[in-house]
Amino acid sequence: MGTHITFKRPDGKETAGYLANAARGNAPGVVVVQEWWGLSENIKGLCDRFAAAGFDALAPDLYKGVVVPYHDTDAANAQMNSLDFMDATTQTVRGAAQYLARNGAKVGLTGFCLGGAVTIIGATKIAELTAGVVFYGIPPEQAAKPADVKIPLQAHFANKDDWCTPAAVDAFENAMKDAGKSLELFRYDAEHAFVNEQRAAVHDRQAAELAWGRATEFFRKHLG
Repeated sequence: MGTHITFKRPDGKETAGYLANAARGNAPGVVVVQEWWGLSENIKGLCDRFAAAGFDALAPDLYKGVVVPYHDTDAANAQMNSLDFMDATTQTVRGAAQYLARNGAKVGLTGFCLGGAVTIIGATKIAELTAGVVFYGIPPEQAAKPADVKIPLQAHFANKDDWCTPAAVDAFENAMKDAGKSLELFRYDAEHAFVNEQRAAVHDRQAAELAWGRATEFFRKHLG
């Protein structure tokens, strides 16, 4: 089980997050970015799983304490639309990466839904990162051009997703290829948010476990 901590952003402001440490010292780090619901119990649980897999995992709280109930999509949409994605990525998420890298550890970035989009933005803007894993999120191209991605990416998308549609995924994949960037991309016959085991309507255990295994293997390869 992890703990709630505070850490500094590059601009010196204090911010908060949930940290789960691996049993071994000097473990590589993974920053875990929330869905549009906020820093939910599901995201904390994923940090705990990363810690059990041998990574120090830190989920920054981008909504500053607000967690939206799963049924209230209007409130989640309002929270997401009020988020300054650039500040969240280049300050809060980068601060989390710097915290995990403070002892010289390599750091990866992963995120789900909103956090998937932040992962791609971070891959273009956060110098401390070594690799990233995207789960069903793509930012507008003006926020992060594939040509500007600086780290190897792995990505997981759902074929029955009406937000990150198959057409949007194809466009992202083609743009990454055209830019000569390193991308492993996987598609699952599942719904958006299929990894979230607290949402029975969309959770797909088989797809989620397959994606989890691929993600942890990718991070071990790149982070050590």
